[in-house]
Amino acid sequence: MHRVIGERALDATPFDADDARALLEDMIRARRFDERAVALQRRGWMSGYPPFAGQEATQVGAAHALAADDWLFPTYRSNAMQLARGVPMSDLLAFRRGHPEFTSDHDLPIFPQAVPIATQLPHAVGAGMAADHMENDHAILCDFGDGATSEGDFHEALNFAGVFDAPVVFLCENNGWAISLPRERQTASPTIAEKASAYGFEGAQVDGMDPLAVRGAIEEALDRARDGEPVLVESLTYRRGAHTTSDDPSRYRDDGPDLPAWRTHDPVERFVEYLTDQGVVDEAFVEECETAANDELDDAVETAEGVPEPGSDELFAHVYAEPTPELDRQRASLAGED
Repeated sequence: MHRVIGERALDATPFDADDARALLEDMIRARRFDERAVALQRRGWMSGYPPFAGQEATQVGAAHALAADDWLFPTYRSNAMQLARGVPMSDLLAFRRGHPEFTSDHDLPIFPQAVPIATQLPHAVGAGMAADHMENDHAILCDFGDGATSEGDFHEALNFAGVFDAPVVFLCENNGWAISLPRERQTASPTIAEKASAYGFEGAQVDGMDPLAVRGAIEEALDRARDGEPVLVESLTYRRGAHTTSDDPSRYRDDGPDLPAWRTHDPVERFVEYLTDQGVVDEAFVEECETAANDELDDAVETAEGVPEPGSDELFAHVYAEPTPELDRQRASLAGED
């Protein structure tokens, strides 16, 4: 596994120029999306939003590591990962306005994002065990934050994965904070990665501010998972903003966090600087990416605003495979109030 941590990680990671440009393009798309989403929420366009600025390198790098038929199990802050995987911006925006998560007709192997903390981990393991049972050769990538490691679902999922050799890569985005709680208040373990040893498989850390290192680490982990070896990867990243748009991080976090500069540096700026120094990109390329992302966002907002408002019947349509008498009674009662 990739174990290079620190400000020299970029220099230590080999890369193809076209792949590097594709990573940067998706990171810029993600950053513009995050900025626009926060602005939209602030003017009441949607009720709430979880910013991910600072975590683009981890999420985009991981998404680029996935094979076409690998499944992604995201959490609520995985928007950059979903964008890089191919989910339309309009889908993510419409979801935040209360619509079904996928309003477009795509068939991407992506599980609905989990808003309750850590609930997607057992689902991911179940999907991995099912793939193994059906003799499929794809792997599962399950994304979650460091706060999820304090939930029982985390321990149950990793235990099942270890016992049944589920083809799952557990990607923990350790951004330093579980809402207002710092990592050291959650666990006495020096690292989250080492927790994997309790379940009989390997854990590793990666510089989460380096998309090249993340992609390489996740590619290797997915290859191992396909061979029946689950892996826990702890990506050391940083949440630059609030937990959600209803959070005020100034109440619990100082502006100067007690973390090394490589971990708190803007990952988009860092990657631009590095690729510019390597002669891979120039200012014109970055500007083109930003212009394309803004145009894409304009179209996405228009599309999301055009999604029809659901009728009250939608509340009952997908609760059970077959409606129950009580559900029918509730539907009739609500219809009588319309």
